[in-house]
Amino acid sequence: MASAWAGATYAAPYAALVIDARTGEVLHSRNADTRLHPASLTKMMTLYVTFDAIRRGELTLDTKVKISRKAAAEQPSKLGLKAGQRISIRYLIRAAAVKSANDAATALGEAVAGSEAAFARRMTAMAKALGMTNTTFKNAHGLTESGHMSTARDMTTLGRHLIYDYPQYYNLFSRQTTHAGVRQVSNTNRRLLQNYKGADGIKTGYTRAAGFNLVASAERGNERVIATVFGGTSTAARNARVAELLDMGFKRAPSRAKLRKPTRPNLVTQPVKPKVIKVAPTITARRSSPRPLQRPDRAPSEDMLMAIVESVDDNVSQARAEVATRTAQSTELASVGAVVTPIRKPQNLVQTAIDITTATRKPEPRRIITRASTSGGRHWSISLGKYTTRDRAERLLLKTALQEIDTLDEALRKVVNRPRGWEANFVGLSQNDATLACQRLSARGHDCEVRGPGA
Repeated sequence: MASAWAGATYAAPYAALVIDARTGEVLHSRNADTRLHPASLTKMMTLYVTFDAIRRGELTLDTKVKISRKAAAEQPSKLGLKAGQRISIRYLIRAAAVKSANDAATALGEAVAGSEAAFARRMTAMAKALGMTNTTFKNAHGLTESGHMSTARDMTTLGRHLIYDYPQYYNLFSRQTTHAGVRQVSNTNRRLLQNYKGADGIKTGYTRAAGFNLVASAERGNERVIATVFGGTSTAARNARVAELLDMGFKRAPSRAKLRKPTRPNLVTQPVKPKVIKVAPTITARRSSPRPLQRPDRAPSEDMLMAIVESVDDNVSQARAEVATRTAQSTELASVGAVVTPIRKPQNLVQTAIDITTATRKPEPRRIITRASTSGGRHWSISLGKYTTRDRAERLLLKTALQEIDTLDEALRKVVNRPRGWEANFVGLSQNDATLACQRLSARGHDCEVRGPGA
């Protein structure tokens, strides 16, 4: 193929990188570590962090987002969102991935982190965790801003992580059109998708300072190649150069190679300010409430949870009778704290739940379930509200512990008799775990309040 790049007058510095996506091996490089303006390639990280937040249960695809004035005022390309409008996360994701909508990207950042500035810091932290050592983000959309820089190598790394870390979302980047809640939108990369065999994504970008940028991936048989170009002079010239680079990649890549997927980072996020979200108390999870995606082999289904809780209820009556008999013979059991075994594996949930509920009940009006050990410096807690009876509070704690194995694995369950009811609490948490657990529970419609040390 004759090069459409030769002799071009560059609108911005040129850089390129080609890798074998299966192994990460570099097949071609030019100025790959030069820090340049990424333009809307930025939205690859906006989407990656959003996918990570969904995985963590901080929000769901069906979470409704209220559009801020800032998001609505972003410059084109945009979806045309209005301040005060509410729209689901799934549509914002589609608009950012396909249309490259700046208003949608800002709205995603505000939904995940509370503000675009906080989200940009989270983006940069994620970049470092992914090994993108020359990248700094200042916004969620990619419009030119001082210090908002990346490299061809870093963006290629990010593209590879999107493919292998979130394959369930990657198909978004190959959609030539999609519905974004308010209207149908077309893919900014549709020309390459239509004209290059095997092309299936991923993201375009353009500003005057950046030129025409593109990270593209194509798969042919057992081979997958990613090519990145910064500084194209036009859409046509950029696409022609990317096609050349992809061809070069397929020629240089071995026909067979062992897949070595990149390692997905488990970045610990710390919100700037813990959110206290009040929702009307409920014992059972409301069927209409959005829920975070379940993790394979970890999170039990709703039917499993109900079966376990009902099974526990059947055992409680029998256990109470046995405890009453034993209490008459020995007062020691009524004077020591019950030892609670942390819930760790789904196959042990039933026995663990029975162990919790058959623990000796104290005769005093205040009942505390504790573990016979120190908290190890974990002094944060969450309150799930007050309930009319102790049984209702215990039932909620049990069901919630089963639902939130990951975030509440090390927590202690605590029921306290307050003036207006029995308060259900999880104690012995770190600040990050308490905040994350509360966000996940609030997404399911539970009353939840984060409390600091001494609260």
